[in-house]
Amino acid sequence: MTERRPHDVPVETWVDRLVRDAEARGAFRDLPGAGKPLPGIDEPLHEDWWIRQRLRSEDLPADGLLPPALLLRKELAALPETVRHLPDEDAVRDAVRALNRRVAAFIRTPTGPVLPVAPADVDAVVARWRADREPAAAADGTPPDARVPPVRRRRWWRLRRAREHPADVPGDGPGPQEQ
Repeated sequence: MTERRPHDVPVETWVDRLVRDAEARGAFRDLPGAGKPLPGIDEPLHEDWWIRQRLRSEDLPADGLLPPALLLRKELAALPETVRHLPDEDAVRDAVRALNRRVAAFIRTPTGPVLPVAPADVDAVVARWRADREPAAAADGTPPDARVPPVRRRRWWRLRRAREHPADVPGDGPGPQEQ
């Protein structure tokens, strides 16, 4: 289709002429699937039938069609299962932080339908990761007293507030001057 449509010829007439010429040349003979019924013709008609067919033929997950907010929500829900196999606490924290960075990027510039998505609580995920690993540690025969106690990390906003206004945060900073 190297020729351009003349400006005075309607598109339908021009396309019909191109199809007739191609049929006369035999361009449509011996095409794959010639004489066979269309696949999925008996299924109910959906407007996205071709996308579903492509996903099935390529063996791709349907999650790729979800809007970003739903993908993030799905990842947040599967986070405990995702970090379960990680070897140490630092790797778990890194995985949660990476997901939280993607959530923050979505919150800054949302695309698609805007649904509420909140970042995961790193400490809660680590606590659950530890709880899931305790039965495995108990099976190893490690006594509970030998396990490392959890490190209480301070939230970034509390640290920031303590730096900016040390007198306002109880237990942080020097506090008010006694007279």
